[in-house]
Amino acid sequence: MVGPEGVTLHTAPAASPTVATLLTQASAQLNGGQPVRTVEVVPLDPDDPRGTGFASGFLPLAITSLLAGIAVYFLVRGRGPRLTGLLGYAVLAGLVSAAVLQFWLGVIPGTYLLNAAAIGLFTLAVAASVSGLAAVLGEPGIGLGALVVFLIGNALSGVAAAPQLLPQPWGEIGQWLPIGAGGTLLRSTAYFDGAGGTTAVWILAAYALAGLVLVALGRARAGSHEATTPAEERVPSTV
Repeated sequence: MVGPEGVTLHTAPAASPTVATLLTQASAQLNGGQPVRTVEVVPLDPDDPRGTGFASGFLPLAITSLLAGIAVYFLVRGRGPRLTGLLGYAVLAGLVSAAVLQFWLGVIPGTYLLNAAAIGLFTLAVAASVSGLAAVLGEPGIGLGALVVFLIGNALSGVAAAPQLLPQPWGEIGQWLPIGAGGTLLRSTAYFDGAGGTTAVWILAAYALAGLVLVALGRARAGSHEATTPAEERVPSTV
């Protein structure tokens, strides 16, 4: 922006500290090597001035949710208990994680309940997806879920930098996976009062709903098999 005091650069480090730094460096080069007056429109939290705490605090949520989905598949039996376990985990993870990130570590600002809702939806999307794939595919579903949701999703998420800095269309694809959408949504609720997070909400909700449906379908198939087995065993052999 050009005004009476010269050129002023407006940045939003909360959206991406990496992009804000690159813009600041580029503006200085265009200004003959002289620093340009910079105004941070949406700054980062004072306790996380470089934004590293946000990325470092977000990744464990993905790992924990992946493990929670696997644990529900192996340790919980029955459609109802599995669905209840996934939903209960999401609520607990949202409330506890938001409290830790906001009040203890101080790496995110914003409204606590809004941040908790964003984290809860993200954790449900990851846990339900993995548990749902396992419910219908068995143990190979765990590997598929870990590959798509975590390994590929984390690499393409852009949480530590920005999805726009990744080779395209991979950066855009990453935003359609749970970790990318979750990072975008939490930034939106923490720094921008939810603005720009609508698409991420729908993406995470779709993953969560699809995972819960797969859990229900997988349990229904198991129940059908268990119901027919005793009847088959009661048929006398004619051989």
